[in-house]
Amino acid sequence: MEEGRGRLGSTLSGLAVAFGCVLFLGGFVWGAIVYKPYTVPTDSMSPTIVAGDRVLAQRVDGADVKRGDVVVFRQKSWGDLPLVKRVVAVGGDTVACCTDGRLTVNGKEIHESYLAKGQAAEFRNIPTITVPKDRLFMLGDERSGSLDSTAHLTEAFSGTVGREAVDARVDAVVWPLNGMLARPTGFEELGPLSSPGPLSLILGTIAAGAVLVMAGGAYGPIARRAARKRSGAVRAEPAGVR
Repeated sequence: MEEGRGRLGSTLSGLAVAFGCVLFLGGFVWGAIVYKPYTVPTDSMSPTIVAGDRVLAQRVDGADVKRGDVVVFRQKSWGDLPLVKRVVAVGGDTVACCTDGRLTVNGKEIHESYLAKGQAAEFRNIPTITVPKDRLFMLGDERSGSLDSTAHLTEAFSGTVGREAVDARVDAVVWPLNGMLARPTGFEELGPLSSPGPLSLILGTIAAGAVLVMAGGAYGPIARRAARKRSGAVRAEPAGVR
């Protein structure tokens, strides 16, 4: 009976280790397929993302980008380097600034909770612009010095960026461990916001795999120690009266 339980325990621990390895490695592979890491070199997205932060950005189609998203993109006229900015208006929107110190999109004042206190007062004026179809109007969260759409208003398409230029959408700051970006506010009345990517699920898969591997690997030593204790207890029992 004791031997049978030991074999069953060993089998289950082996399965736990095997399944844990699948989850652990599969989680990393899944993450590598869905996400791409970037290091942000400037403070143009401060305080949301500051210079030196390492972010994870979900690979997405530019057609899926919505207002409020923080995206990574390349624009030839902006230097053709990966840039991180926030989408504040999409094709067909009318954007301007400022009304009562706030950005307006389609005539609605946008309460941008992600801006640092006092940023609205420093926001440069934006003439009323209608964003062309399949284009995006980009702003940095650090409004006083960000080289964003406001710095390219004289270019074709009024400084907007084509959706096809978007490579990824930022989900989280992973170094330092600031976690998932806060859900953008102020844009809800204009249309649906993007849903978070599967980063939390991926991390949960990796964590579950690690727990299973450690638990399964620990079974052997624990079982052997318990067996030695039982064996010692049996040997220590006094002989019965005959």
